[in-house]
Amino acid sequence: MLQVKLKRATIEYRVLGPDDSPHPPVLFIHGILVDHRLWMDVAEGLARDGFRCILPKLPLGSHTIPVDDSVELTPGTVAEMIHDFIGALDLRDITLVGNNTGGALCQLLVDAHPDRVGSLVLTNCDAFEKFPPFPFNVVFATMRGPRSIGLLSKLLKVAALRHSPLGYGLLVRRDDALTASWVEPMSTDSRIAKNLATLLRGVGAMDLTDVATRLPRFTKPVTIVWGMADRAFTPVLGRRLAALFPDAAFVEVPGARTFVALDDPAAVIDAIATAGART
Repeated sequence: MLQVKLKRATIEYRVLGPDDSPHPPVLFIHGILVDHRLWMDVAEGLARDGFRCILPKLPLGSHTIPVDDSVELTPGTVAEMIHDFIGALDLRDITLVGNNTGGALCQLLVDAHPDRVGSLVLTNCDAFEKFPPFPFNVVFATMRGPRSIGLLSKLLKVAALRHSPLGYGLLVRRDDALTASWVEPMSTDSRIAKNLATLLRGVGAMDLTDVATRLPRFTKPVTIVWGMADRAFTPVLGRRLAALFPDAAFVEVPGARTFVALDDPAAVIDAIATAGART
């Protein structure tokens, strides 16, 4: 993977698609205990259609380059890292795409730094007071120290527990190898576990209600692509989020859960291509 050194962290990333694409660049933002591979099917499909796709691996628990202890990892600081990443790569007029916690980070980013964002695509994600929704609010509340994260990582090595409702069970169809790789970094590197503990304390200290009051200021095209079979990030939450933006389209994806990009990549590809055409 490529790397870029920012003032707060070193970020690994992948680029797919042509450098001279006629389309706006697409920047994909994943969530906690997930990495860039969440988006690979979507990015590969878009790249075949001539889109340039950038997929960073953010310090959200499945990263492999630890963040220094001097950096206080919070949702706000990670959103600032994304802003710095956009600047370092000199990306402009981007289509910003987020899922799960990554959708929350996108909301923070367009609130604070909307200038380089040409359009926004959000799949099932945190919003308002649902940061995170049940049962993950309970799980995250217990994971705010390296010891508790170490214990949980041992439990999550068991595939059946990893795919239970307290793991990835509500989010995606079972993929033992992929989800095992997502929990591996916190299981094998105490620095990653410490990073995750710090981040989760930051998540527990805030919600997105205040940010939501300012999202109507973002007048560029927004597409909300929502898995309708999601029991954590429900369709009601998605419609509430779509209602905030002056120029928003709501796309229903029947049968898909939180990780819509894995359940129905074609639906996400279509939404992103359409979002770019609306700018």
